Amino acid sequence: MNHNQLVQQNVLVLGAGQLGMAVLRKLAPRTRTSQIKVTALISPKTVSHPSRQDTEALARLRHLGVEIIGFDLASDEACLATLFEKYDTVLNCSGFVAGPGTQLKISRAALKAGVKRYFPWQFGVDYDIVGQGSGQPVFDEQYAVRQLLRSQQNTEWVIISTGMFTSFLFEPAFDVVNLERKTIHGLGSWETKVTVTTPEDIGWLTTEILLAEPRIANEVVYVAGDTISYGRLAEIIERVTGQIFEKEVWTIEKLHADLANTPEDVMTRYRAAFALGDGMWWEKSQTFNARNGYDTIDVEHYLKTKLG
Repeated sequence: MNHNQLVQQNVLVLGAGQLGMAVLRKLAPRTRTSQIKVTALISPKTVSHPSRQDTEALARLRHLGVEIIGFDLASDEACLATLFEKYDTVLNCSGFVAGPGTQLKISRAALKAGVKRYFPWQFGVDYDIVGQGSGQPVFDEQYAVRQLLRSQQNTEWVIISTGMFTSFLFEPAFDVVNLERKTIHGLGSWETKVTVTTPEDIGWLTTEILLAEPRIANEVVYVAGDTISYGRLAEIIERVTGQIFEKEVWTIEKLHADLANTPEDVMTRYRAAFALGDGMWWEKSQTFNARNGYDTIDVEHYLKTKLG
């Protein structure tokens, strides 16, 4: 009997936002022929009072054969644990929107429920290297989630490190690349590197990791669309657009001064964190996708598609 079918009958995906949807689009078709049933947890309001966009997303999920439940992740730990008990695998795609402390609460609930396998919301940087005290409260909580999972033996866990979403590099509010204003800011130095992956690739690779035989368990799995220095990023942007951009390095000293002035600003925090380099990147050649020959979208390909 296939061991995978034994332990993965019921998979619960928390959240159907950008990443949750990318996972569900890849996972649901792959499980139709197996013993695996996929359920998506979304906010009760989305189910009871869907916007036009929500209605389209719900229809898409139903078309994929995904069961939908409305449940509030702000519920207390005991309620979450009771819900999770019905599932073999919980795949957490809820993101940070639910507020501080939520990721720890969800993780504790998964352990309390005795879930066989848990994929925490760790689709980001290498929190082991970042550790605690990075100046990013969100990163501190992510590090604490890892400590919690490692402190127990009953629930298998899989952490997928993806770096930042590729699109975030081009987010005007983040201000690394501003295509409209034609500015590029290197964080820390032009040599500082960052790993990025598109949500579509994360959804696909997460599905491959979840279904992999032999099973992947109690492991941090690294994936990457691209690992790139800010200098190389600038070079690619100018070559692809055929335009000259205004380029400036934002030093760690400058970014820390910005942080001291606006400690609550999320983007200022992110810029200071990514300028450190350590834990923000890993070699693409060493990743799960590279080792298995899976082609991912690099920055150049992403930019060409974005510019159409």
